Amino acid sequence: MATEPISLPTALASFSEQWSPRIVTAVNDYDVRVAKIEGEHLWHVHDDTDEFFLVLEGELHIALREAAGERTVVLAKNAVFTVPRGTEHKPYAPVPTQILMFEPTGTLTVGDRHDDVPDHVDATTGHRLS
Repeated sequence: MATEPISLPTALASFSEQWSPRIVTAVNDYDVRVAKIEGEHLWHVHDDTDEFFLVLEGELHIALREAAGERTVVLAKNAVFTVPRGTEHKPYAPVPTQILMFEPTGTLTVGDRHDDVPDHVDATTGHRLS
């Protein structure tokens, strides 16, 4: 956990990789992660945890496969959304986007069940800031 304040713009400026989140701090057993994203992620599921998203810059679309069918939520800058545990979802950013996420420490970015991981997606539990 950080012992000094962390500037999110500075944290985001410290890396360039897309779909490769950085852990900026921890709250109890949760990581606070930031990521730069653009284009498509992959369909995946987190069986045992919800996934919280806050859009810092840009626009995030999250396709959801729910009991009632498939739908997409669109998050503009400063919007938040929580994908419920067990819901298959696929994030997509049509423009360069920066997001903040809360996830239990150790949560894999590609979920517990997922499609094949494309080369541009980092299957990680998050990287520490350098």
